[in-house]
Amino acid sequence: MNEALLRSLTPSVLGILVRRGADFAAAEDAVQDALVEALRVWPADPSPSSERGSSGGDPLRDPKGWLVTVAWRKFLDATRADAARRRREDLVDEEPPPGPAPAVDDTLQLYFLCAHPSLTPSSAVALTLRAVGGLTTRQIAHAYLVPEATMAQRISRAKRTVSGVRFDQPGDVATVLRVLYLVFNEGYSGEVDLAAEAIRLTRQLAAAIDHPEVAGLLALMLLHHARRATRTAPDGSLVPLAEQDRGRWDTEAIAEGVEILQAALARDRLGEYQAQAAIAALHADAPTAEETDWVQIVEWYDELARLTDSPVVRLNRAVAVGEADGPRAGLAALASLNDTLPRHTAVAAYLHERDGDLTTAARLYAEAAHKAPNLAERDYLTRQAARLNARLSH
Repeated sequence: MNEALLRSLTPSVLGILVRRGADFAAAEDAVQDALVEALRVWPADPSPSSERGSSGGDPLRDPKGWLVTVAWRKFLDATRADAARRRREDLVDEEPPPGPAPAVDDTLQLYFLCAHPSLTPSSAVALTLRAVGGLTTRQIAHAYLVPEATMAQRISRAKRTVSGVRFDQPGDVATVLRVLYLVFNEGYSGEVDLAAEAIRLTRQLAAAIDHPEVAGLLALMLLHHARRATRTAPDGSLVPLAEQDRGRWDTEAIAEGVEILQAALARDRLGEYQAQAAIAALHADAPTAEETDWVQIVEWYDELARLTDSPVVRLNRAVAVGEADGPRAGLAALASLNDTLPRHTAVAAYLHERDGDLTTAARLYAEAAHKAPNLAERDYLTRQAARLNARLSH
């Protein structure tokens, strides 16, 4: 070992490390470690057949380069180790004390992350409802008006699509709104109480994003939720809109919803949620069911059908036409729709009753009860059939 060579090389090696950005103390330590390594691996006999050090190449060909390489590696190892040690100490300092965890709400962000660009909007909604909303495949299928097996396949495909994909690109607002809308509707049905949660999240979204459709969705939720206390009787039975006690509607929620809706409509960027909210506002504004402005509601349904081309919208429009222009006009509008559409039979029963055909109405109410999506609706339709049958028997 040529110690004189090592001593002569030490200052230049130290200088190189400092110029590379190492502080003096750390560089000096690293050089000393490199010298120790040199003492261990450099050959005592500098002949070509002697053992070569493996840490930094061939010390006989370029001793200075070998020392620089090994010293820099030592410096990096020490820096990483020190950083890891400090991080471990920081984690100990940051560790929360025993007790309840602090209230941190990441739910809305999760909605955005699950609306991943690699997914179609329908798949993103389905996956988010399962992963974040906590809904079952059956509930999501019902919201989408598709068989449960079809929805199960859609969710499975969505999971495969995002397998191995980092959820670090937020999806678009339209998809997130669709998720919130479906969650609210599922909660509003009473089977899963998610309506209040959907309103809370939509408020957060409205505060963060200046978008008329976000405002429209929030208004829609508030206007529907304002009637929630009157939708069921004390025994749990369903109370239709026309029979609800309007004196028990939440007037503050209605006023807030109308104000939000008016501000959104003033921006002249109409979307489906604003149109739905306008229909809900007209219902909320009527002092009695008889005073409902059905003509204007039909006009809003026409706008909504133009925006969405949804068969469910056209089904609801048929009811509104039946109120505005008479039951036969409603039945004519209904005739253009597929009779397998959910609640189609119930709407037909109602319009036939309005038209005076009680026999057909009673039969259709009973048939609709067998197709009802939930117990409350089934019981209501069964009672309607029994009521008409009792009238017919007298």
